Parts: sequence; structure tokens; C-alpha cells
Amino acid sequence: MTGRVQGVFFRASTATRARNLGLDGHAINLPDGRVEVLLAGPSGKVSELTTWLEKGPPAAKVTKVDCFEAEMPTRKGFQTG
Repeated sequence: MTGRVQGVFFRASTATRARNLGLDGHAINLPDGRVEVLLAGPSGKVSELTTWLEKGPPAAKVTKVDCFEAEMPTRKGFQTG
């Protein structure tokens, strides 16, 4: 995600939603100011969270979301970093 996505509870809000949907993965800050979110789980649940990511929590201002398929995470649960 790009935009105002750090310092606005983006990762914590994403983690809460992901856990509630039963998704695995992570949300981490990247050095360039973006947030990387990796999601694994049923496609409908992944789509639901992906749609939310386009807006994010109230203080966020998401300007771009890039989605692509990646390797499944080896850890279960959802982490933030």
C-alpha cells in the first residue's frame, strides 16, 4: 500500500480484520514508507480484506494497492512487524 499508511494504525487494524477473517499472513512497514500485506486463506475472505485495504482505517489515505500472488506463508496466524 502506498499513501499515508504508516503511523495511522494501518498494520494493527489490518491484523485485527485478518484474524477475524481467519487469514494467515503479515502486515509490515517497508523502509520506503509503504506497507506490505501478505494474505493467505479462502479467496472470498482474502478478497474481502483486500477491498478494505483500498481504504484502510479512518486516518489512512491509501493511494495505491498492488496485488499479486505469492508463496504461502510458513507460519500460521497473522503477524505485524
